Amino acid sequence: MDVRSRIRRYLDKAITEEFRDEDDIFALGVVDSLFALQLVTFVESEFPITVELPDLDIDNFCSVDALTRLVLGKLEAGHERPAD
Repeated sequence: MDVRSRIRRYLDKAITEEFRDEDDIFALGVVDSLFALQLVTFVESEFPITVELPDLDIDNFCSVDALTRLVLGKLEAGHERPAD
């Protein structure tokens, strides 16, 4: 399953309202700022990356599109977390 599909599957389980991949889920009011912390945890557990301080911008977590860009960007830049 690709990055976008995995992110979408997670958000579909967490959010009951319908939304598109480009929709800002925070602006729509379907999630709150506490959910942003859950997204960080999800991204770090689902993908072999570490979310670093410069990544902690709500714009990186506000939509399926934004999360996909963040994850793919880190993977393509070689910012993968070392295996345990």
